[in-house]
Amino acid sequence: MIVVFFGPPGSGKGTQAQRVAARVGLPHVATGEILRREAATGSELGREVQPLMDRGALVPDDLVVRVIESRLRAPDARRGVLLDGFPRTLAQAAALDAMLRRRSRRVDTVVSLRVPDDVLRQRMRVRAAAEGRGDDTPETFEKRLEVYRLETAPVLDHYRATGARIADIDGVGTIDEVTARVITAFAPADTEQRAS
Repeated sequence: MIVVFFGPPGSGKGTQAQRVAARVGLPHVATGEILRREAATGSELGREVQPLMDRGALVPDDLVVRVIESRLRAPDARRGVLLDGFPRTLAQAAALDAMLRRRSRRVDTVVSLRVPDDVLRQRMRVRAAAEGRGDDTPETFEKRLEVYRLETAPVLDHYRATGARIADIDGVGTIDEVTARVITAFAPADTEQRAS
């Protein structure tokens, strides 16, 4: 099962993917976390991506695709993964689709978290205070929202067109409430209808 967690910055993709991964027994693959870890260690990759992340810009597609392809070859990814923060562009989505086709796989489900902008901004302020992330300044966050709308939002339409299952989830509420909604996306269709 290949599941993409999708939504604007601050929508809770990472939190929800991590929680759901533990429940369904699939690894949570967070590109942002992988790239921030590389930046913190000062690796060659980290030195390449740090300035981009500081500006709120997207990391080049070829670089992110290489990171993901390497991660999908790991033994724990054999049964599937929950992707968080990838794909973020149509080019990345096409690269992921091609990569998966070579393994006779495809994106099965896209969990799309819907959260209003004012809630996203409030979450960013809380996260910036709690975690001190350099990419959570108000200016950088606004840039990330703009990049999301221009470059990332079209990815959802791409997966609608491929026939992937789209689970539109209300991302507002307590973490537990949102997790309960997301878990229904993994249930058979008849269970989902009873839960809605």
